[in-house]
Amino acid sequence: EIQESELQKFYSRLIKLLQGKELGHETYDSLQRLHLILSATKYTRTLPSELQKRVVSLLSSPAEQLQVLSSAVLRETLPLSGQELNYNQENSQLNCHAAALLLSQAGSRADLSSLCAQLLRSLESRQSEGPAHSLTHTLPILNTILTLSPECLTEDHVTLLSKKLVDWLRYASITQGGGASSGGFFTGPRSRQPVPIAELDGTVSGDFFTVLCVGQGFTDDQWMNVYSFSMLRHWLLTYHSVSNGNSTADTANRLQLSHSLSHSFSNDDRSEVDGSMVSMVSATSSSSRLLPPKERLREKAFQYCQRLIEQSDRKAHKRTDTDLQKACLVEAVCILDCVCEEDASLVFRTFPCIKALFGRLSSDLSFARVLLPIAQFYLNHGEMAAVDCESVWKLVFGRFPAELFNDHFLAHELLRFLRLNLESLKLRVPQYTHSFPNLLKLLAWDSPAVVDDFVDLLPSLVTAGTAVELLHTLLDLPCLSATLVLQLRSTCLAISEPGGRGLLSLDAFRSPSFRGLFLFLLRGEAGTGDTIQRLSTLHELLAEAADWPRVVQCAQTVPVLLHIFFNTVITIADEKLLAHLILVMLERSSILLNIAKYVREIHRVFSCHLLRLCKLHPSLVVDQSHELLEFAGATANVYSKEEMYTHVVWVLGEYLSVSCDSRCSVRLITSCFEALEAVLFEITSSAPPPGAVCPAPRVVTTLMSALAKLASRSHDLIPR
Repeated sequence: EIQESELQKFYSRLIKLLQGKELGHETYDSLQRLHLILSATKYTRTLPSELQKRVVSLLSSPAEQLQVLSSAVLRETLPLSGQELNYNQENSQLNCHAAALLLSQAGSRADLSSLCAQLLRSLESRQSEGPAHSLTHTLPILNTILTLSPECLTEDHVTLLSKKLVDWLRYASITQGGGASSGGFFTGPRSRQPVPIAELDGTVSGDFFTVLCVGQGFTDDQWMNVYSFSMLRHWLLTYHSVSNGNSTADTANRLQLSHSLSHSFSNDDRSEVDGSMVSMVSATSSSSRLLPPKERLREKAFQYCQRLIEQSDRKAHKRTDTDLQKACLVEAVCILDCVCEEDASLVFRTFPCIKALFGRLSSDLSFARVLLPIAQFYLNHGEMAAVDCESVWKLVFGRFPAELFNDHFLAHELLRFLRLNLESLKLRVPQYTHSFPNLLKLLAWDSPAVVDDFVDLLPSLVTAGTAVELLHTLLDLPCLSATLVLQLRSTCLAISEPGGRGLLSLDAFRSPSFRGLFLFLLRGEAGTGDTIQRLSTLHELLAEAADWPRVVQCAQTVPVLLHIFFNTVITIADEKLLAHLILVMLERSSILLNIAKYVREIHRVFSCHLLRLCKLHPSLVVDQSHELLEFAGATANVYSKEEMYTHVVWVLGEYLSVSCDSRCSVRLITSCFEALEAVLFEITSSAPPPGAVCPAPRVVTTLMSALAKLASRSHDLIPR
């Protein structure tokens, strides 16, 4: 713990060091120590006024290390009153550390608007007025302000920035920077000639500069081109949220911005091609220069993205450049989607390019990340352009989850795509609701990572036509998880357990006699059948998978999804469908993969929703009385399905009554009474089967209660 007196002495010594003409290593060490002192306490300190001013002055130091240290120190302190205002007025240029500090200390929308005005003024600076790198920090900070508080920008700000983005995107230099040489024997400074930028395949670029151009060095405006493209989509999505300009901008700012705008308008007189060779993208009408700033930015963004799509077809020499091509394609398609959302007339100009790109990439699943934005484009604009989208949805809902279920990144992107477009998919894409056998492979493979997504998606997959098959599929999800593991393992060498015994389930997966069972689990879409006859055989084949971590994790998610399924199905199903679901619950309660905790949880879920269904529709008990009595009359169910058996007995005693359904006859009540009476007599007068425990008192009391209720509804049963 540093004493206050010692701290004041340290402050005084640091002030003396900062007053010197040259700042040496001792000054650097003292600033680092000051930062450590300030950051190591939970209290926010205020520096002495003199020291605070000295540290603030370091923000404009030519030494970047001093900029970093001073910015770090000031972040840990309370700013002096009026300090930011003075700094803004005294410094026409901001480096990235000073601007980031001002952004962190902005206390109101007016502060942010003032900072925006200063940053935008800096965009109009010449290299002679400040350091060459002074602009590179501006767009990221403006982008941050736009994210946090888009309303702090005025309409004038939007106009100015839109025009600057047009300049950087379309009119960046087409020669390499950094003193690149054209080669040859005489390569001295006087003999250096401008070297044109190159494409990724090594050929000389014949069009305007983009992020996919390469060279030995880059000029400042080329770097601004890269920054502009990086923030372009965000800008197109959010610049509508700005204020009108008359509400927050003061007179001085408006005058300075007007001067900046006039300078920008003069830049628009440049040629569209600016001395470069003209491509299909560049050969546009010069009338685009007459468009308002926002519309002109959309036009230039359209041209830029078209050029990127052209460049992505070139064969890159480096793998990292191939990855860059894919990343730029994703961004380009997303930007084209944005501009088409704003201007529908661009849809018809864009679709031929997007359609050709899909045709080129659709056979190569390594471009799956690019194909998802293309699918988004088809979803948003396919109806307007009257194009056939079926091949797109076959790829998205077919091959993606079927072949790339173990690609974690793609799973995240695909499920995010589904969540963002849920309503549109339900209305426009009939394949969506029938694709759940494929989509659930993502959940079966990596349940913990995607269960939250399926909690949101599952209700949209429940329809009257798919409910029964979906219920069976959810119950077989652990089997699907094990099958996916076997599918991947079958492509590798034979895998043995530590004991040396081969995996029987892997042998079964490869066996033609059992192939049909596994192929049903791996089916791509619904409609081939609700379930299969030999489920018990399949469970025996997968018995050794019951303790595989992936299978266990998958089994833990099924009860959660079943609750969501039943909560949804009661809102859309008629009594006929609900009766069918009750039959499925009774049947599948004894046909589950043998994971002890999993079976107990499924029985608990079935019990809960059986009770709920019968309470909402009491006539279901009479409709399914034969199956319910058959279940309740089997003594073995008392020992193996105690939870579910108890609820079935309670439902029979509660709702098998004329008051609930006029079809309920005395004969039906009597047969139910006799069946339950026989079970009660058997479990109370005989020992349980080997390996089983005595029924819980709850089962006995529920049976007695049900018998009493049934007897009260028939004079012949009361004496019994």
